[in-house]
Amino acid sequence: MSDLLQQISNLSVAEKAELLDAVWESLETDARSLTDAQRAELDHRLARLEQNPSAVLPWEHVKAGLFKKP
Repeated sequence: MSDLLQQISNLSVAEKAELLDAVWESLETDARSLTDAQRAELDHRLARLEQNPSAVLPWEHVKAGLFKKP
């Protein structure tokens, strides 16, 4: 396990939630600096989702896959 993942695993639930909030906020900041091509791709993906909402996986399935240990 990488050093960063080890450090994260040692955090309390509250600390992990705080870290997640900080990462999310940094992503929002990064999103403000998207290129026109990146914005167009995101708009395209959103349109596809709106056309066929059943084609996506529920969060529970995605989350289960993310936290599944190899």
